[in-house]
Amino acid sequence: MTTAIHTEQTSPDVAGVDKHSGKDVLLKVRGLRKHFPIKSGFIFSREVAAVKAVDGLNFDIYRGETLGLVGESGCGKSTTGRTILQLHRATEGLVEYEGVELTTLKGNKLREMRREMQIIFQDPYASLNPRMTVQRIVAEPLLVHGIGDSKSREKRVADLLELVGLNPYFADRYPHEFSGGQRQRIGIARALALDPSFIVCDEPISALDVSIQAQVVNLLEQLQADLGLTYLFIAHDLSMVRHICDRVAVMYLGKIVELAESEELYTNPLHPYTQALLSAVPVPDPNVEDSRQRIILKGDLPSPANPPVGCNFNTRCPVAVDVCHELEPDLIEILPEHWVACHRVT
Repeated sequence: MTTAIHTEQTSPDVAGVDKHSGKDVLLKVRGLRKHFPIKSGFIFSREVAAVKAVDGLNFDIYRGETLGLVGESGCGKSTTGRTILQLHRATEGLVEYEGVELTTLKGNKLREMRREMQIIFQDPYASLNPRMTVQRIVAEPLLVHGIGDSKSREKRVADLLELVGLNPYFADRYPHEFSGGQRQRIGIARALALDPSFIVCDEPISALDVSIQAQVVNLLEQLQADLGLTYLFIAHDLSMVRHICDRVAVMYLGKIVELAESEELYTNPLHPYTQALLSAVPVPDPNVEDSRQRIILKGDLPSPANPPVGCNFNTRCPVAVDVCHELEPDLIEILPEHWVACHRVT
């Protein structure tokens, strides 16, 4: 997507306040791209193409809010979160956290900034080292950053386990002795160890049983209220996103196609892709469910190594016209705080 968001509308002033919305901007992303090279040859390999996992994102995250990021598998959601945290280094673009540009930081300066930004991984079975006790897992960030002595770290781990609803006496156990929900609570405790302000929740409930998902979401909401946290919440479950998120950004093939406040997006979706996604969300009222129009998208998701010319969605869009196959749509503000990238929406 092109950077059509006007500077006077989205750029924060010196104090970090968005002049357009009046809200305190914690994180600013402009023109963010992450391309993974495709190489050919065994000895003298050369780059022949690139997978455009993230391809020109522009958005702000306000202090204290939860911004949801939704879309199909492979659209670049997790890569976006990891690139913001510099776990993947950006190919191009700007990521500012409280006015500090992260993409140019290296070494100790980047390590210091990472104390403020943490991540909760998707799979609690793969993200915890099976050879380490819970005590070592949760205390590892403190060790890496040289915080406290062994006794104070042990006390901190006990407090964190209690904070996420686990018995501190479990600290000497190993991950395989816990259920999936308990393991995810351990991952949350580890993310909180350094008192961060911003946490990327990378599909933190998708690997859990449905009965456990609500408990973990309620825990995240309670921690946000108690600790003043800001979340980027990456998920597939649109019903859960509506419940937990203040605003929602919809991604398709590496680009944001729609961004709005949660209730506005769910009641008034403007982009054809958003409309198709929301039409798939079950409604508990059978009368409403029977009367709804289900939008079935045709075709497969194009390859991010070879995206379509023009709008990325034109190969599957039911209302595409000639201009959609020729020009890439800008992300523009159609309604107050409601941004859409579509030639058909005016």
